[in-house]
Amino acid sequence: MRHRIAGRKLSRPSAHRWALYRNLVADLIRYEKIVTTEAKAKEVRGLAEKIITLGKEGSLSSRRRALTFITDKKLADKVFNELAPRYMERPGGYTRLVKLGPRLGDGAATAQLELVE
Repeated sequence: MRHRIAGRKLSRPSAHRWALYRNLVADLIRYEKIVTTEAKAKEVRGLAEKIITLGKEGSLSSRRRALTFITDKKLADKVFNELAPRYMERPGGYTRLVKLGPRLGDGAATAQLELVE
């Protein structure tokens, strides 16, 4: 039984999984729209929303906390200078998950994760 066990393993070791999450969140911030598998998109959605919420706080501490996850200063600047003002009046729900159907190669369920306007 998987009581009180959150998250998906995605058939990867934990270090590989966290590197994947960091890359997907960085790409979502950079391009504001990514297409990936449905399971990965559902995992990344919460992490990206936490980073944007840190941007809304705007303090030096929150900037440092965001930089520990995304590690690219240009992306951190985008979060704090562009995305945070855009979502200042919004209490959450900064992303939208659109299911796209099966992938042609292996039939995996794909989804598009995007930042809402």
